[in-house]
Amino acid sequence: MPSEPSRPDFEYISEIAILSAAPKGALKALAKKSEKIMVLGGKPLFQPGEIADSIYFVKSGVLGAFHIATDGELELLGYIRSGEPVGEMAFLGSTPHSSAVYALRDAELVRVSRSAFEKFSLKFPQLLQGLSQMIVLRMRSNNRCSAHERSQPKVFAMLATSPTIPCEFLANRLLKHLAKFGKRAIIIGPDAKNQSPGWFDKQEQGHDIVLMHSPIADDDWYRLCLRQADRLWILGRADARPSEPLLPPENSPARSMRLVDVILLHNEGERAVSAGKDWKHAAGASRIFNWRTGNKQDAARIARTAAGRSVGLVLSGGGARAYAHIGAVRALREAKIPIDFCGGTSMGAIIAANVAMGWDDEQIERSILDAFVNSNPVDDYRLPVVALTKGIKVRRRLARYFGDMQIENMALPFFCLSTNLTTGKPTVHRTGLLRRSLRASIALPGVLPPVVINSEVHVDGAVLNNFPVDVMQDFHRGSVLGVDVSQVRGLDAEEFINPPGFFSWVLQNGLRTAPPIASLLLRTATLSTSNLDARRSHADILVLPKMDEIDLRDWKAFDKATHAGYEATVKVLEAGLLDHLQ
Repeated sequence: MPSEPSRPDFEYISEIAILSAAPKGALKALAKKSEKIMVLGGKPLFQPGEIADSIYFVKSGVLGAFHIATDGELELLGYIRSGEPVGEMAFLGSTPHSSAVYALRDAELVRVSRSAFEKFSLKFPQLLQGLSQMIVLRMRSNNRCSAHERSQPKVFAMLATSPTIPCEFLANRLLKHLAKFGKRAIIIGPDAKNQSPGWFDKQEQGHDIVLMHSPIADDDWYRLCLRQADRLWILGRADARPSEPLLPPENSPARSMRLVDVILLHNEGERAVSAGKDWKHAAGASRIFNWRTGNKQDAARIARTAAGRSVGLVLSGGGARAYAHIGAVRALREAKIPIDFCGGTSMGAIIAANVAMGWDDEQIERSILDAFVNSNPVDDYRLPVVALTKGIKVRRRLARYFGDMQIENMALPFFCLSTNLTTGKPTVHRTGLLRRSLRASIALPGVLPPVVINSEVHVDGAVLNNFPVDVMQDFHRGSVLGVDVSQVRGLDAEEFINPPGFFSWVLQNGLRTAPPIASLLLRTATLSTSNLDARRSHADILVLPKMDEIDLRDWKAFDKATHAGYEATVKVLEAGLLDHLQ
C-alpha cells in the first residue's frame, strides 16, 4: 500500500517528464494541490475494480500492470516507468481500474485528485494535451507488431546457480545478437556494487537492455540485482540437479510476481541429469528456455525474447485441414522467419508440438504421414458409450513419437489447450508429460474418449478456444503469428439427408470409414463458442488457408492441404507483412 502522503514542491513536480512542459505557474499550483507518495516494491498501488478517483505520475521507480490470464496466473501487461502517468485511462473515462498495478521497485509517485486535476486541465490545457498524447501512444502499443517500449522489460538479472556458469561470457553472446536488432545494451557486473542508485537509473535510461549478472549468493550485489531487475533469469546446468531451496530467502517484487525464467544450459558432450520441470519448480519460474551453448539459434532466441522481437506461432484445430500448418511452417522456414514459441489446440497442437521438438520439415512430414495419413488413427470404432472410438491407436501413436518427453524439456517453449469439463474452463498445458497433454487437447467429444487428469475430465481444447492467440500473448512479449484453418465449409449436406442407420452404414462403407457423425462432431467443436473475430484480431499476422473443398475427416488430403497452407503463407510473405520479423 502507498505510504503516508506529503506535499511535493515545485522542483519535484517539474522533474516529471510528462509535466515538465507545463507553465511554471501551473506546476507551482499543482504542487500545492497534489500529494507525494511512496509505494514499496511488491506492494499494490491499486487493484481491479477500485474507483479511479486519482491520477498518478511516476517520479522514480518502476511499476507493472497485471491481469489474470487464461490459466488463472497473474500475467504482466506492461511496465510503467519514470515520467509516465498511471491509471490515466480509467481516470479520464471515470471507470473502475481494469488491471492491478504493483510497484516492481520502490517507487515515488505524485497523486492528483479528480477535482484538482479538472481545475488544472481547464486552466492549463497543456497538461491535458500531454496526457492525451501519452494515451494515444499506449493505445497504439496494443498493436504488438510495433509494441511501445513500456511493455518490455529492460533490466534482466542473470543469476548463476553454479560458479562454473560463465555469466559474463553468456551475456556478451546475447549482446552481439541484441546489437543486430538495433538494441543498445550494457552488461553490469559485481564491479558496480558501490555505484549510486542514480548511476543505475542513468544506465537504464541510456540503454534499451541492461544485463546484470551475479552468482546466487548471500551478499549485497546479489540482493541489488534482485531489486533492480524487471525480470530474473536463473541460469542452471542440465548436467546438475537444482538445490532445494534454489534461491536464498531474500525476496524481490520480480520474484514474488513470478517474473522469473529458467535458462537451462546444455553443454555439448555432457549428459543431462535433471529435467526442466525440476528447475522450474525450484526457481518458482513461469517459463523455461533450453540453451544449447554451442547453438547460435538458441542464443538468438533468448536475445529476441529480451528485445521483444520473439515470434510466437499459434495453430488452430481443424481435423485433417490442420495439415495446412505443415505447409505454413515450411514457407516460414524458407523465408528465414524465426519461430520462438509454439502453441495450439487439437490437431494444431500436434503440429505445433512437432515444431517445438525442433524437428525439421522432413521429420515433421514423415511423422504426420505415418501417424495420420498412411493409416487412420481414429478408426478403432465401437458402439459408443462415451465415444465412437476406443482411442487406443491415438494413444499408441503419441507414445511412439513423443515418448516420455516433458513439455519443459522441448527445444522451444510450448503450450496446448484442452477443455476442462469439470471446471467448465480451458486448461493451458505448459508443463508435464507432452503426450498426455496432446491426447487431452485432441479428445474431440463423442469421437475420442475424454482424458482424466487429476480427477478432472478433459476434452478437445477447440470446444472453448480453437485459436488460442490470447494465450500466446500472455506467454511472450513479441509478435504473434496465427494460422487458422477452422472457419471454412467442411460438411457434405447430402450425408445428413435421410441418413442410414449404423448397421446399414457399416454394410455400405465398412468399419474403416468414419460415419457422418464424426464430421458433425468435429465441425461442432471447431466452431468454438468464443468470439473468433476478436481472437483473430489479436494476431499480429494472420494466415487463412483456403480449403473449402477439404473435409474435416479427409485424412488422405495431405498434399492438397499442405499446399494450401504453403501458398497462403507465401502470399502473406509477398505482401511484406512478415518483413519486420526477418
